[in-house]
Amino acid sequence: MFLRGGQVVSLSRRRFFRWATGIGSFLTATLVGLPSLRAFLGPLAPKAKKTNWIKLGEVDQIEAGVPTRFDYTESINDAWVETRALRGMWIYTDDNVAFTVYNAHCPHLACSYAFEKEKGIFHCPCHHGLFELKTGKVLGGPPPRGLDTLETKVENGVLYAAYQDFRAGVDAKVAVS
Repeated sequence: MFLRGGQVVSLSRRRFFRWATGIGSFLTATLVGLPSLRAFLGPLAPKAKKTNWIKLGEVDQIEAGVPTRFDYTESINDAWVETRALRGMWIYTDDNVAFTVYNAHCPHLACSYAFEKEKGIFHCPCHHGLFELKTGKVLGGPPPRGLDTLETKVENGVLYAAYQDFRAGVDAKVAVS
């Protein structure tokens, strides 16, 4: 029995089960369907980009006019496997106010490059890529673009860089997720 327009109306047993079955089916489809739909369509949704800010050190401790190599180890979790990766950056400043931070991988084939103090340039020994110190511009060799710069910020006298890797061997600076 239920109330309709101020009158008590009796509900047949068959009609009650029809309503109960309909409501139960709808709830079951919703509870099972929405998570399944979300899992199916989830990979299509854009992912929030996480910035990996790395503390490079006190600004007044970084020597001006001399590039400094900074290495750190990053833990990477892939399902059940945890691995560690060595990441590197080069820090350069003329005045301890404006900083240039380069990813330490050559844009040609992602080899590690070094600074040649006597020539004042960066040199990649794999295929002899040469790069200008202050701008990272290609001076010679096969690299398709200059050194990849990283975003920097200074907070409370501490220099931070947003580390990320870039695709090697292509003209454009394309971030690798």
